[in-house]
Amino acid sequence: MSNVVSLSVTKRKKLKAKKRQGKTLCANNLHQWVVDKTSEFDSQQGRLVTRYQCKHCGKTKVKGEGKS
Repeated sequence: MSNVVSLSVTKRKKLKAKKRQGKTLCANNLHQWVVDKTSEFDSQQGRLVTRYQCKHCGKTKVKGEGKS
């Protein structure tokens, strides 16, 4: 005979997995960076900088370009 699985238990597992889908990568510092289109370029100390934002958690980082 095959094993009988309760659908409510299976549904709960799927909901929990979906809820924390992108969060575990961000917790391990593996963000998915996307260029922030609202303020794509800023002038900071005479250099061109690009602003990035994580797709999952919203954390931002700034990367400088050009001469240092």
